[in-house]
Amino acid sequence: MIEQALVSIENLAFVSALRNSTFMYPLVNAGHILGVSLLVGGIVPLDLRLLGLWRKYPVMVFVDVLRISAAVGLALAVVCGALLFTTAAPDYATSPLFQAKITLVLLGVLNAFAVGWLMKLRDIRSLPMRAPMPVVLRVGGLVSLAVWISVLILGRLVGYF
Repeated sequence: MIEQALVSIENLAFVSALRNSTFMYPLVNAGHILGVSLLVGGIVPLDLRLLGLWRKYPVMVFVDVLRISAAVGLALAVVCGALLFTTAAPDYATSPLFQAKITLVLLGVLNAFAVGWLMKLRDIRSLPMRAPMPVVLRVGGLVSLAVWISVLILGRLVGYF
């Protein structure tokens, strides 16, 4: 039943047009890459700051700017990724690499919400600039780094296997 639905999605006219287009598929793929770049490019410096790098800069400078960049990147990557998924839905849906990637994306998003909530709870704005981050936030940053780098690697592997 699920496979029939996936095949139906794959056979939609706009999906077929996307898959066979000389320009649209590469543009959607580029949009996905741009989204991933904004996401990882925003989240990695923020995670590194949580882990203790760049202590001379207030953590909220990183949070205020980079979480917006990461959120926009995530939205773009999800929209473009969903379009790319439709072009070979049954194949992607049964790929263990793709399943692991999507699971980690969900874990990464949940971790981001948890870290944001913990920042509010711990009132990070009031911490002295050079003070180490609370352990729970350092752990959140480490989990985030591991998750998003793994998502990046899995995303590349999905295209090859």
